[in-house]
Amino acid sequence: MPTPSPAALPIRRLTLRDLPACADLSEDRGWPREEHKWGFLLTAGKGFGIDDPQGGLVAACVITEYGSWDRLELAAVGMVLVAARHARQGVGRRLMRHVVSAMGTTPLTLHATPYGRPLYEELGFKVTGRAEMLTGRFTGEPEPGVATRAATAEDLPAILRLDEEVFGADRTPLITRLPAFADQLRVAEEDGRIIGYTAAWPNMDTHVVGPLIARDTGTAKALIASLAARTDRPLRTDIDVRHEELLAWVKARGLASVAFNAVMTYGVPDLPGDWTRRFAPLTVAAG
Repeated sequence: MPTPSPAALPIRRLTLRDLPACADLSEDRGWPREEHKWGFLLTAGKGFGIDDPQGGLVAACVITEYGSWDRLELAAVGMVLVAARHARQGVGRRLMRHVVSAMGTTPLTLHATPYGRPLYEELGFKVTGRAEMLTGRFTGEPEPGVATRAATAEDLPAILRLDEEVFGADRTPLITRLPAFADQLRVAEEDGRIIGYTAAWPNMDTHVVGPLIARDTGTAKALIASLAARTDRPLRTDIDVRHEELLAWVKARGLASVAFNAVMTYGVPDLPGDWTRRFAPLTVAAG
């Protein structure tokens, strides 16, 4: 029998059993394997994939949903990958059309590379912002004037309230997994009130800084510096380009620009929440 076209193969839900195949797909496209991140996303979100009759995956992506159980407010699309041997055959377009259809009226967001952006624009996504990816070894002293400390279990309700207020949607299933996923989870506080929080989670040889939510730029600086003081790995993060002061500050302290991604939305003119206090995502794959 002839081998079916990759664009005609069935799309199915992925599970944690697909983790090695997802990591192989990342490696196939020249990305790091990122098994720790894949495991987190497949647990907190919904994976979709297309099996290759020859073994492995033709394509994959992950959807992370936000909101209450009975009313989704936003969903992030991430880790959209097509195996190199099946590129430019309409596979990615078909997978994305499936995702858009499956999510119905739920607004969508994603971070697009310059390579992927034309496809998303074709599907109706609009550019609403930009994020700058930076990496490097942080050098510098802790920022004065803002108290930071390790988060405790008792802090979780306050972190969740602050996160929903700033992000604009309930992210409880994602944020409650942070203590197990991240190597560090820290808060900034003033007069006993949490005014910001961040995490550092391991990804290959770096620690990724995210999410980063803070009352103001000074608080964001203090949180980054507090993470950097407790790791010997290079840092990596993706900062909203509107936070020009923070970008200049991290660059002056050893982080260098790697790439820019377009922040795109579908079904809403802009992201919900308060961007002035939302400095960096947990990961661009989760919005």
